Amino acid sequence: MTTIREMSIDDFDRVIGLMRRTPGVTVREADSREAVAIYLNRNPGMSFVAEHGGELIGCVMAGHDGRRGYLQHLIVAPVHRHAGLASRLVNASLDRLQAEGILKSHIDVLASNEAAMVFWEKIGWRRRADIVRYSFIRDGGENV
Repeated sequence: MTTIREMSIDDFDRVIGLMRRTPGVTVREADSREAVAIYLNRNPGMSFVAEHGGELIGCVMAGHDGRRGYLQHLIVAPVHRHAGLASRLVNASLDRLQAEGILKSHIDVLASNEAAMVFWEKIGWRRRADIVRYSFIRDGGENV
C-alpha cells in the first residue's frame, strides 16, 4: 500500500536520490540539504512524500509567499506513474495551501519536460502564455 505523509529533512537523501534517478528532473545547488531544511521550516506541513513498501517513490515540495502558492519538484518514480499518485501529492499540498488561505498556485516546468507539461494540463492546470519569467543569480553562479 502506498502512503503519503509530510516530508521532513530526514527524507532528504532519499528525495535527492529519487530526483537524480528521474528523467526530466534537474538537481541544483538550491536543492542542498541546508536549503531544503530552510524551505521545509519556512513552509511547515506543505511538502509530502509517498512511500510504498518502505521505498520513497514520490514527493512534492510546496510553499507560499502569503499570496500565491508554489509547487516544487513533483516527482513520482516512473514505475509508479499513471496510478493517481502525483495527483494525490499535488492535492495534499493544495489542501494545506488552501488552509492557509492560498487559492492560486504556480509551478515552473522546464520547457524540455514534455511529460510534466502533459501531466499538469491533464489535471487542469493552465499553461501561461501571458507572462515571462526572469531570473537573477546574485553571485553569478549558473546552477542555483
